Amino acid sequence: MIESLFFMNGYGLYVWSAFSFTLVSFLTLFLIIKVQYNKERNKFIAKFGSLNSERAAFAKSQKINKEILSNTSII
Repeated sequence: MIESLFFMNGYGLYVWSAFSFTLVSFLTLFLIIKVQYNKERNKFIAKFGSLNSERAAFAKSQKINKEILSNTSII
């Protein structure tokens, strides 16, 4: 039963290699995006981390900052 799952009537090599390639590609893409996100988040925090309430409200109103803040906690 398990052998038929792995071999798939001779197509198992192609199926599992395609599955593995896709999984590795998605994982790589996820990690690259996560690293880029953390870099941008850290730059944002360095620039706007210690603001008074007026400047913080202005920063939150900007479009690009809204996108950055959408996935972060209150700064």
